Amino acid sequence: MNVVIMGCGRLGARIASMLERQGHAVTIIDITETAFRRLPEGFGGRRIVGNGMDQKTLERAGIENADAFFAVTQGDNRNYFASQVAREIYGVRRVLCRVYDPVREGIFRDLGLETFSPTSYGAQIMVDMLLNEPTRR
Repeated sequence: MNVVIMGCGRLGARIASMLERQGHAVTIIDITETAFRRLPEGFGGRRIVGNGMDQKTLERAGIENADAFFAVTQGDNRNYFASQVAREIYGVRRVLCRVYDPVREGIFRDLGLETFSPTSYGAQIMVDMLLNEPTRR
């Protein structure tokens, strides 16, 4: 599968590493070259310095042939915008968008994006941890 990832923070680097190890063709975009230091040594995917909201950057990353696109920058609006471009302009079949704000996540999901809110998931996990007995001591 050809995968383009926008954002080489901890999550983007982790996703890139996992998919590349599984044999997928991975291209990761970030606005700063230093962000790529988070990739593991020997990472075999492509690295593109640029703004993932820019169509020329997306095209350099191979968005026209991408099977999937991840938008995992720190900005909800950037992730939403780039996800819409990937889906609507380039017809990428699977577009996954990280959204910190749970309210926005619902709105973006209603607009047809596959969304993930670490805020919502993290809150649920922590509440479950509090209310359930620890399994190990």
